[in-house]
Amino acid sequence: MLTRFIFASFVLLFGFSSAYAGKADVVDASVVRDDDGTYRFSVTVKSDDTGWEKYADRWEVLSPAGVVLGTRILAHPHETEQPFTREQSGVSVPADVTSVIIRAHDKVEGFGGEELTLAIPK
Repeated sequence: MLTRFIFASFVLLFGFSSAYAGKADVVDASVVRDDDGTYRFSVTVKSDDTGWEKYADRWEVLSPAGVVLGTRILAHPHETEQPFTREQSGVSVPADVTSVIIRAHDKVEGFGGEELTLAIPK
């Protein structure tokens, strides 16, 4: 009986800590059309970065059909800078795409945090 209690406690504690860890959320974003016809995205991400083992390691710009149009690699953790904003320029968006989805990726949690949809200026 005690063994079952200890096991159940461990499962609850482990499950809680995993849920608490959190996924990377896109909390704000903007897009500007540059003179060359490509787009520059400014994206703000909030994540529970704890160091090199767990941090938001990239964000992506996707078409509504799920095609990745651009990726911004985040090369280090931002545990003391939350939320944080980074830009990516030179993103090509097909003429028939009128909006995009921005999503962030966490090194441990993967995708699944809050996403944001932006209208594409023409």
